[in-house]
Amino acid sequence: MPWRTAWIIGASSGLGAALAKLLDGRVGTVAVSARSAESLTALQASSQTLAAYPLDITDEDAVARCYRDIEERHGPIDLVVLSAGTWEVVSPPDLDPGAFKKSMDVNFMGVVNVLAKIVPDMIRRESGQIAIVSSVAGYRGLPQAAAYGPTKAALINLAESLHPELAEKGVTLSIINPGFVDTPMTAVNDFPMPFLMPVDEAAQRLLRGLERKSYEITFPRRFTWMLKALRLLPNAVFFWVVRTFILRS
Repeated sequence: MPWRTAWIIGASSGLGAALAKLLDGRVGTVAVSARSAESLTALQASSQTLAAYPLDITDEDAVARCYRDIEERHGPIDLVVLSAGTWEVVSPPDLDPGAFKKSMDVNFMGVVNVLAKIVPDMIRRESGQIAIVSSVAGYRGLPQAAAYGPTKAALINLAESLHPELAEKGVTLSIINPGFVDTPMTAVNDFPMPFLMPVDEAAQRLLRGLERKSYEITFPRRFTWMLKALRLLPNAVFFWVVRTFILRS
């Protein structure tokens, strides 16, 4: 593994936890963060190299303290994976502003809070790797994702904005756009989830992409390429596809 110290944020369950388990014993230290201290403690108890650092990434000061603690105890962080996120169904007529604010605070501003702390040090060292977990829901607006989708679109745009400048400074940035992965977050969905991928397989795909330093990492491929194709459609055709094949399913 090319990393000595990794920091996975959003590691209490789902893709973040699965990736942490893959890296355990293969990286010097894997710092794992999430809001649930109990889940992190359980994850750490069965590991060789995991170190738990509970964190609410919406708290900018807490992010700064956590980052400082990890680097003081384990040395410079080589890899940061930002996989914390929240999802809830939002669609008309119930457009709750609180749901939009929560999604933006966690899914987007939480990422910004972390980037603001880690990027200056990585640029100074001219090394480091950052992975931001977005979603194919950020490719185009989809039903029931009125709060979630815009945050993921914002992350994709953010990564595109930062990537060229970070590359010039020796820092690698990847954007991860999964389709449906079998996690506690998707378990609550009551709609069809095509090509649902087991979380362990998704973590393997993610790790391979990180090792290759790929810019965009997507899985499952068949589904993500279908969603990519929707971006090429004229709006009238796209809305017809959504009404015909998504809303009526």
